[in-house]
Amino acid sequence: MTSDLSFLEGLLDAAGPSGFEVRPARVWRAEAERFAADVRVDVSGNSFATVNPGGAPRAMLAGHIDEIGLQITHIDEEGFLYVAEIGGWDAQVLVGQRVTILAKGDPVTGVLGKKAIHLIEPDDRSKASKTKSLWVDVGAESRDEVTELGIRVGDPMVLAQPMVRLAGDRIASRAIDDRIGAYAVLEAARLLSDDPPAASATAVATVQEEIGFRGGGARTSAFQLEPDVAIVVDVTFSTDVPDIEKKELGEHKLGGGPVLSRGSAAHNEVFEMLAEVAEAEGIPYSVQASPKATWTDADGIHLTRHGVPTGLVSIPNRYMHSPNEVVSLQDVHNTAKLLAAFVRRLEPGTDFTPR
Repeated sequence: MTSDLSFLEGLLDAAGPSGFEVRPARVWRAEAERFAADVRVDVSGNSFATVNPGGAPRAMLAGHIDEIGLQITHIDEEGFLYVAEIGGWDAQVLVGQRVTILAKGDPVTGVLGKKAIHLIEPDDRSKASKTKSLWVDVGAESRDEVTELGIRVGDPMVLAQPMVRLAGDRIASRAIDDRIGAYAVLEAARLLSDDPPAASATAVATVQEEIGFRGGGARTSAFQLEPDVAIVVDVTFSTDVPDIEKKELGEHKLGGGPVLSRGSAAHNEVFEMLAEVAEAEGIPYSVQASPKATWTDADGIHLTRHGVPTGLVSIPNRYMHSPNEVVSLQDVHNTAKLLAAFVRRLEPGTDFTPR
């Protein structure tokens, strides 16, 4: 993995909520073109970067590049914008935030407004805010002035929170989930490009995971690739913060390495190989049970065509779906290293059929 964080920072800061991922996807493909043999984008917006296109078997490494955001549903006569959620938000973290609106021309800055606490009835002050009760203020005095700024109903927006470095190797960003996964799979492809493996490996930056209840871009991209095996990289809850129930979620901490899923969409034979590779490479890891669903791209990929043996590798993430998600860069590095080593283990005769 490159020690230069400029690519990662540019990727995380590019605004791209679900359904509107074009900006971060361009950043991702521009970086991929530096080393991948084949880089392309499909009609849905999924981006592909392949190393050793003629190799066998075909491995798919997927991380979704979309983030949660908001979308304009109405502009009133006074110039206030009303919004709906793109993906799942805790509305409490939206209050008072600044936003970047992806208008028709240049992006427009706005602020999320709410009635001042002085004006809220005492009995209502402890009640949770709801997104439908908030509004966005761009400083305009009328609907016509909003229109002149290039803003239309349906325009998306993201919180105006750039990536920041924290103590040690930790970073915070609004778009960790799951642009860090799209970053990790591309870094794995970069590692493989230095000494191409027997297998063909395609990193995929998938779209619409946060709203793709039937698989989003993961399903369509897997249908195109027809992979023999797939590894999905997403984030999971880091349980090393206060008031987290480890009996339900397991024990996963920042700096503890990637998290390997077992159950549901996570194919057991793929899990076992991932665990073997991690131990052989000296990569720390933890295991997470997924008895019903993973709620990731794996749920869409593993049922594509005649079925795809799919593994899920997750990066521990604090404060998920907030303006300041936090991860350890060492965990990201180890995830990319694990994926590259897994692909190198594949041979033309590798078979994940349970026996």
